[in-house]
Amino acid sequence: MNGRIRAVFRKELREFRRNKLVVGTMAALPFFFLAIPMTSVLALKAGTPLSALKGAVGGAGLGLFLVPLILPTIVAGYAVVGEREQGTLEPVLTTPVRREELLIGKALAAVVPTVSVAYVLFAVFATVVRLAAVPQVVHLVWQLPEFLAFLLFTPLLASFSIWVGLAVSARASDVRVAQQLSALAVLPMVGLISLFTFRVVTPSVKVAIVGAVLLVALDAGAWRFVSALFDRERLLTRYGRS
Repeated sequence: MNGRIRAVFRKELREFRRNKLVVGTMAALPFFFLAIPMTSVLALKAGTPLSALKGAVGGAGLGLFLVPLILPTIVAGYAVVGEREQGTLEPVLTTPVRREELLIGKALAAVVPTVSVAYVLFAVFATVVRLAAVPQVVHLVWQLPEFLAFLLFTPLLASFSIWVGLAVSARASDVRVAQQLSALAVLPMVGLISLFTFRVVTPSVKVAIVGAVLLVALDAGAWRFVSALFDRERLLTRYGRS
């Protein structure tokens, strides 16, 4: 990470810490995604039909994957339009920081805390299941494909959500509208992930790796799209007149 990217990264984190909505959402929402699914999983008893076991575990897995999908939209949706509302966008755009460095710095400021939270929640979930759930649930959760998929998919899903959020934020005129539209834009990805968590597609190491490769390609395409969309002159002209 070069000095300019590091400077943008630190500035973004400072901005997020000062925003009560962002901090509150980042703190509360992950526990909502964890608490309800974990409660349903721990309530399962020995002898529960396999379909019910898979449904409960799949719901819990989907809830954990929602963390890297939804949280970045809260942060990235704020990244451009939020700065405009605070009057800090124009000074940033007129600095010598290159467009790519600015976008990477903003993206890292969203992906680092999001992925860290997601990994911690998954570790808590897996540990509690190991200690307190019935053996059938432990068997479903403690599988290499499950762990590998979460390890690989989490940063890639977060990156996708961040690029979507930045694209929407660059066009929106209100922070909450940007965040809501960003969340709606990633809903198709929720459907795709649910195929894995609910075992419509049988989890395997091969599926996890192929899925990760496809997500890398999708993230690369989204990065190119956002880079083309993030035009300094257009943003300066547009927001300078607003």
